[in-house]
Amino acid sequence: MKRILLGLLSALALTSIGFAADDAKPAAAAADKKPDTAAFADPSKLTEKAPESFKAKFTTTKGAFTIEVTRSLSPNGADRFYNLVKSGYFQDVAFFRVIPGFMGQFGIHGDPKVSTAWRGARIQDDPVKGSNKRGFVSFAMAGPNTRTTQFFINLVDNTNLDSMGFSPFGKVVEGQDVVDKINGEYGEGAPRGRGPNQGLIQEKGNEYLKASFPNLDYIKSAALVP
Repeated sequence: MKRILLGLLSALALTSIGFAADDAKPAAAAADKKPDTAAFADPSKLTEKAPESFKAKFTTTKGAFTIEVTRSLSPNGADRFYNLVKSGYFQDVAFFRVIPGFMGQFGIHGDPKVSTAWRGARIQDDPVKGSNKRGFVSFAMAGPNTRTTQFFINLVDNTNLDSMGFSPFGKVVEGQDVVDKINGEYGEGAPRGRGPNQGLIQEKGNEYLKASFPNLDYIKSAALVP
């Protein structure tokens, strides 16, 4: 069991940037409309400072949940998350790596052109001030100063991630039951597991995901809560 857990933690740190409740099936629900990417196509234009505290509501193929962000916990991370939500980035974005009893990961855009634009838009690390307890949200990363657009929600207390540099910036304050229902049947991603290969997500986007992993859940939209 210890060996398995260490493998999961290693994968979380090393696979975050790819190459280096509705009755309808999730894929069908998310495929209705392709998002307009113009508002978030250029990362250099999305650098606004976030409020000290804000909420973002996510509508998914399993229902809705709300994340409350506290900027002081992780300022750089909070700013990036705020700009992504405000710009409309989270449309038809898959929960592509959900490991029951660990975490659910999302954030690679379904349009390969968008994911390519953001892949190099890295932000500096923040000191870890919070803890990766159940419901808290952190960035996935591939080493120091590599955070981009990938996030994970802790499905259980994963406080051992704190010492590895994963800096939480927010917490699910409504709809944790929805988060718990997000489909985890595919588990760990390739090549460690039978789930999606992040390199192929970056290269082919949702076309790959919906053809090969039709039961994935998706974020339909996300918006700041007034």
